[in-house]
Amino acid sequence: MTTPAHTDQSPGSRQRPLGVAAIGYAFMGKAHSNAWRNVASYFDVPAIEQKVLVGRDATQVAEAAAKYGWAETATDWRSVIERDDIDIIDVCAPGWMHAEIAIAALEAGKHVLVEKPLANTIAEAEAMTVAAAAARARGVQSMIGFNYRRVPALSLARELIAEGRLGTVRHVRAAYLQDWLSDAESPMTWRLRKETAGSGALGDIASHAIDQVLYLLGDAVTEVSGRLHTFVASRPGPDGPEDVTVDDAAWATLTLASGAIASVEVSRVATGQKNSLKLEIYGDKGTILFDLENLNELGFLDATVPVREQGFRRILVNEPEHPYMGAWWPQGHIIGWEHTFTHQIRDFLLAVQSGEAPSPSFEEGLNVQHILSAIEESAASKSSLIQIHTAIEGA
Repeated sequence: MTTPAHTDQSPGSRQRPLGVAAIGYAFMGKAHSNAWRNVASYFDVPAIEQKVLVGRDATQVAEAAAKYGWAETATDWRSVIERDDIDIIDVCAPGWMHAEIAIAALEAGKHVLVEKPLANTIAEAEAMTVAAAAARARGVQSMIGFNYRRVPALSLARELIAEGRLGTVRHVRAAYLQDWLSDAESPMTWRLRKETAGSGALGDIASHAIDQVLYLLGDAVTEVSGRLHTFVASRPGPDGPEDVTVDDAAWATLTLASGAIASVEVSRVATGQKNSLKLEIYGDKGTILFDLENLNELGFLDATVPVREQGFRRILVNEPEHPYMGAWWPQGHIIGWEHTFTHQIRDFLLAVQSGEAPSPSFEEGLNVQHILSAIEESAASKSSLIQIHTAIEGA
């Protein structure tokens, strides 16, 4: 086991840039690589070097590394973790690989960022959380990548809710809808096999929606009822039709500790919806609306003003005073989805520098995993309510 090379990244103690290795070079690998490449250009963060991009196909990972700014490539993530010049491991591989890689990296003294969901099973997520807690005691940080927490408009929404601008939140609607599987002839992928993906729309996008409910309200889920459905039971595979073993869509009702109720709806077969995350938060003094397809905007209604003055107003979240925005462009110049990953890397690096545990932690990721599992249990048993019991303190 090695120890973190330079956890203290204050200017006076900085000896070399933090060496970063990313594992995975496809969709999330590309998004994370873009963030690593650009974060220091816009934010005051510890110096980093994009050391290694890891992938199973030597030719393809080399092509990706040349595009995304990585110095070298590897096909064996275990050998990369053993290197003394690697301080951070960014896990962008599929969920079934998360636990093995993250635990090995933490035990080797590497700071770890893992894409959501934390793992494919509760058992894997619990093992990762135990490893993260042990590593944290040695100054080794870990974080799960719920990047929508880093949308400036949603960070502002959280601030407004915490300030009491909505009063008592009564109910929340969260709908995350996509259509990339609407065509029944869309081919089979690892995301449609339970053994590799864990679940379908539930783990893939409901995890984001549920995390937003918890993040925005600072609340906890106590009870769940849910339903899952697979609309297309078979997809074309390389050797003929294959059974789809995960859900295409999911619905859930969440009871929160505060007394609020949240409804969550997700689908990967919602024709015409490309990547639509809509959030509605209703309080007794106001309401907030958000749509990811207009991610620079919040709708806000202040119900405390006279009725004749009430109505939703549009807040363009582009001012330097808004979360993260001071690093970017003049007012009125919008930012995009890719910036959320840059903000995420910025927050992770500052946590590594300060030695303070970043959020969302693996414990928070495990909490979401428990909620996802309860939705599955409710759907399978057709039970109206499943109580949430967190297995690890702090989750």
